Formats: sequence, C-alpha cells, structure tokens
Amino acid sequence: MDILKLEYDVPGDDFTRAGEASSGLKKALKKIGVNPASIRKAAIAMYEGEINMVIHAGGGKATVEVGPEGILIKLVDQGPGIPDISLAMKEGWSTAPDTVRNLGFGAGMGLPNMKKYSDDMQIDSTVGVGTTVTMRIAI
Repeated sequence: MDILKLEYDVPGDDFTRAGEASSGLKKALKKIGVNPASIRKAAIAMYEGEINMVIHAGGGKATVEVGPEGILIKLVDQGPGIPDISLAMKEGWSTAPDTVRNLGFGAGMGLPNMKKYSDDMQIDSTVGVGTTVTMRIAI
C-alpha cells in the first residue's frame, strides 16, 4: 500500500463546517478499502479533535497519513494550550463556554473519546503557544 497523505484546514468558531475533515477522511479511507472498524475509529477520533479545535483553539490543521502500519492523525493548533492535560482527560471536564454548551457541544468528552478511539494518542501542549495531538489507529 502506498502512503496516502491528506491535509485539512479546520476553521475556528464555525460549527457549520466542523466535521468536514472527518467526513473527508472517512470517504478517503472507504475509497482505498480500509476496514470499516478502523474507518469508524478514525472518523470519530478526527471529529472529536475537529470540534476541540473549533471550540477551544480558533481552528487548526489536521494532517493524516495512511500506510501499511495504520492511520496517523496529527492535529495542530495555535490556541491557548492545555494547562492541565490530566484534568482535561477526565470525562465531563470542560472549559467550553455556555454559548457552546447551549449548541450541544462542550460536554467534556472530546479528549477522552479521542483516546478511546485511537490505539495510541499523545498530547503536546504549551500554554500560550498551542497544542498538537497525534493519534495512531491500526488497520
């Protein structure tokens, strides 16, 4: 299998476009014949990351590489950073404002779901600089 490289811009504060990257990834993975279980995991992990970038970081960039070893998703933003990653990983913990919660987002499940649906996840974050989340999903 050749390596497939995909890149998506995730606009900030635009919930109408949130999900475009995960939808594009899902279509691309189906097209190249990735198994449905891996497609589902990748699409969910990507969607949760997109929503986090929209809510918390003013958008960002998602890059994906698909190869024999699996799917590598890298989400990079230049948002405020995550001051306490351990706390942010707790289900239900969120810093989303009420305006976002009233839209049905910001329930504090983004990072926990990203971890749940990836086989490996790493978060590198610096307050005032931004966050990079790297997820791997086996195929």
